[in-house]
Amino acid sequence: MRWLRWFLVVLTLVVLQTAVFPSLRVAGAAPDLLLVATVAVAFYRGAEVGSVFGFVAGLTIDCFLSSHFGISALAFCLVGFGVGVFQSGMLRSSRLVAPVLAGVGGLLGGGLWVVIAAIAGQDDLFVGHTIGVLIVAALYDALISFAVFPFVHWAAGDPEPARR
Repeated sequence: MRWLRWFLVVLTLVVLQTAVFPSLRVAGAAPDLLLVATVAVAFYRGAEVGSVFGFVAGLTIDCFLSSHFGISALAFCLVGFGVGVFQSGMLRSSRLVAPVLAGVGGLLGGGLWVVIAAIAGQDDLFVGHTIGVLIVAALYDALISFAVFPFVHWAAGDPEPARR
């Protein structure tokens, strides 16, 4: 039953990211809903589930991008694993955990995406404007985390985050 919930999360966020948020750009940046969801899954369920969810979510969004297939999958997988490993020793009492993790995860995921895309042959990404877009997108990710984290928490179905 949990995999059906994960599917609904991915489907809902892909539709929102591809149909709604392109028209809600701020300074050329849109939030990466599936990356924020990957961070949330890794926070609630740990490194293994976070990296698998990130890989599947990244492959899904790669179907809608004009870049090389698999770049988002690799970047999201690495972010999911990293957040999952990091979260095991984290204090969870603050309400600011979600936006901080989403912002840092967004910045890390966006940076990884740029580096992986450059390795894959997209040389036009290393410009000054890219850094500004990554920062604005990370702030946007932090803001949108207030909606995405509860949605993912529902899909996780656990009252308490995983402690690994």
